[in-house]
Amino acid sequence: MTASSQVRRTKQPTRLTTSVTTQLRGVSCLRLSVLTDETTSPERQRAANQGAASALGIDLGNREAVDLGVSASKTTPFERPELGAWLRRPDEFDALVCWRFDRLVRSMQDMHDLSKWAREHKKVVVFAEGPGGRLVLDFRNPLDPMAQLMVTLFAFAAEMEAQSIRERVTSAQAAMRTMPFRWRGSRPPYGYVSVPLESGGWTLTPAREAVPDCGPSPVAVIERIIAAIQRGETVSAIAEKLNTDGIPSPRDWWSLLKGREKGGKTGGTKGGKAVTRNQFRWTPGAITKLLRSHSLIGWKTHQGNPVRDSDGKPVMATSEPILTRAEFDAVGALMVSRSANNSERKDTNSLLLGVIHCFTCGGRMYLCRPTKNGARIRGHYACNAHARGERCEAPTNIRADWADDYVTREFLRILGGLEITHTRTIPGYDPQPEIDATLAEYEDHMNQQGRQRSNAARAAWQRHADALDARLAELESRERIEPRTEEIRTGRTYAEMWIKADTAGRRKMLTEAGAHLTVKRGTRGGWRSLDERRVDFDVREPFFGDAAADLTAMAAELEANEGA
Repeated sequence: MTASSQVRRTKQPTRLTTSVTTQLRGVSCLRLSVLTDETTSPERQRAANQGAASALGIDLGNREAVDLGVSASKTTPFERPELGAWLRRPDEFDALVCWRFDRLVRSMQDMHDLSKWAREHKKVVVFAEGPGGRLVLDFRNPLDPMAQLMVTLFAFAAEMEAQSIRERVTSAQAAMRTMPFRWRGSRPPYGYVSVPLESGGWTLTPAREAVPDCGPSPVAVIERIIAAIQRGETVSAIAEKLNTDGIPSPRDWWSLLKGREKGGKTGGTKGGKAVTRNQFRWTPGAITKLLRSHSLIGWKTHQGNPVRDSDGKPVMATSEPILTRAEFDAVGALMVSRSANNSERKDTNSLLLGVIHCFTCGGRMYLCRPTKNGARIRGHYACNAHARGERCEAPTNIRADWADDYVTREFLRILGGLEITHTRTIPGYDPQPEIDATLAEYEDHMNQQGRQRSNAARAAWQRHADALDARLAELESRERIEPRTEEIRTGRTYAEMWIKADTAGRRKMLTEAGAHLTVKRGTRGGWRSLDERRVDFDVREPFFGDAAADLTAMAAELEANEGA
């Protein structure tokens, strides 16, 4: 068989024949990288494939491989959802029919792998249209060198075109990144939606309005998260509550906004097995990343870094940031203070984490879980100096239930009758920063005096100077207000709240009071019950210490009166 009979480029109807009379069974392959691309729409591809199959005597039936929103540059034919599934069932068809070469492959390596597969399984590959007309590759018999060279050249051309497209897109995106308030059109950061500009293109605006079937607005969710952080809640607790309340995660919210189902594929490496989820959940990492993203103050970012102009100033993606710089910095400071010691240990179910200490070295003791087959049959707290790279001359340990019960009893004895109060900081006001900024603008404006040549320009200059002067006078008349704190009484005692709280809540009550337990080494025979001479407990926060002293004095006075 000659090359011309194996690789046909013809505009005339040509039927493929086989040694048997059965008709070839074909699969119509459709692919789009961008779902909104009208020039390569699925309908156009389907019509071209059906025309070529009819002319060649190939029966397509209902066999289709439709991969929409799938890039040929990023996925091989074997990795695509529908086409890959067909390629794994080679006995169910005889031919692949595609509209053009680039709908199937975009690299020489992919064409090589597909050609190898087609030769092994004796398949026919048809491209309905192309530079030289229809192209038919019959792999049922080995291709001669000239035909193989033609296949390689076509693959080379497709790869060069893909590279050219990538370069054009990358260049256009790089230029658009430096344009203030101009968004390039991809999925915006969580909290924003893209809106058209009157001058053309797109910009970002805060997503403050709730969309039906999409849950609360992203801005409302961000404000809820920040309020929870300010109340002292952990990101883990916030994530759990968001998931419990059914708040869509950022990725799911975008899918719902676009009318798609929640969830999708995640995980796995290229060529590996991906994980499909019904929905994506909020995680502590996602919340931390969201709160530390400069997109909250409207900055453009690229590869995690702010995009800056020629003067080094951040380029803004929106004229309406969700947070001011001061608010963003305040949230960041809270996150830093909250995560300072998070990496030290993970036994957060321990009641006395951060409370119990070794008498010898003064270091923290940590909860060790009971071992199923080991010598220890109960959980216990132990000195952990070696983990800090230190040496304790007399490391100690104590049964966890003994320590927990002792601290609970002593804490409630000392502070159980004390009413719980909360403090709230009310920010003040200082007009000086705005005075400085307005004065700098005024001085710069005054430097332009006398440069106006027209009466209209001089009048406009004077109006702006008067406005700045009036603003300065107004600011100077304002008094500086110092920030203050106020105490909010809850009407509930520590004993009442201790009963209702879980382990994490009780640990928080202990740490806020400055609870401190020191444990000495035990004596021989001290395994039956707690020898209280080994332990020393107190509260070290000044406010709580004073309150505890007052309660102790009151209790002593009551006892004295009863005795009298």
